Amino acid sequence: MTRAGIVTVVGRPNAGKSTLLNRIVGQKLAITSPKPQSTRDRVVGIRSEGDVQMIVLDTPGLLEPRYALHSAMRATALAALRDADVVLYLADATEGVPVPLAEAAALERPVRAPVLLVLNKVDEVAPGELDALRQACPDAHLVSALRGDGVEALLATLAARLPESAFLYPEDEVSTQSVRFFVAELVRETALEQLSDEVPYSVACAVEEFRESRTPLYIRAVLYVERESQKRILIGAKGARIREIGQAARAKVETLVGTSVYLDLWVKVLPNWRRDEQALRRLGYAVPAAPGA
Repeated sequence: MTRAGIVTVVGRPNAGKSTLLNRIVGQKLAITSPKPQSTRDRVVGIRSEGDVQMIVLDTPGLLEPRYALHSAMRATALAALRDADVVLYLADATEGVPVPLAEAAALERPVRAPVLLVLNKVDEVAPGELDALRQACPDAHLVSALRGDGVEALLATLAARLPESAFLYPEDEVSTQSVRFFVAELVRETALEQLSDEVPYSVACAVEEFRESRTPLYIRAVLYVERESQKRILIGAKGARIREIGQAARAKVETLVGTSVYLDLWVKVLPNWRRDEQALRRLGYAVPAAPGA
């Protein structure tokens, strides 16, 4: 009998959720960055191996919302928890013993699915501290998503926890999301890599045109920022920075789509978009309904 189900990965920002998703799926789907809050939406990866299919959901980091974007990110993470057959609660092992998931996520009711605690980044922990973590969290899986340590054992445990079911997707499918979604994520990731201070947190990306009928493949993408000063930083002196971002992003996109790409990259101001629910919807974020709505 085959097994298939949804594995939701949750945790605080920068715990390594996206790196773990990429490791499980075996290719890069979720963008990664040392900057917290790089994941803003649910990212779906599919691993089909033998008689087991895992639909893995990477989620935004659990944090206390300070504005509308944070609320949308939290709503996305909580919805993924409700969908799960198994939950991986990922915590950064370098930060010591984690708080329970219910506290980290400020949950009003227990999670329906079984929860596996996973302590990541064990390659960065001293041996003595690692022994203390093992004693404090005897049921935890200790892994390094970056190096792959402990991941095979985690996958075996996951496989045993998934329900008996026919595969939910074709075996060669690696995600349910569109190429346009991943293109936008790769462009935003490239901007994150080249920007510092507060500007990265104010950058969003939307693919506004995607013409497969043209050779090379034509993609028009827009990087949105909140202020004119951020736009000037993103463009750089005589357009130098946006050209660098465009060149690096184009190379990533060409690897993704397997063909040559003309990336037409623009920068526009969308004032206070992180706090504007209408702007968030325009950018594709799932804005939670107001209480009582």
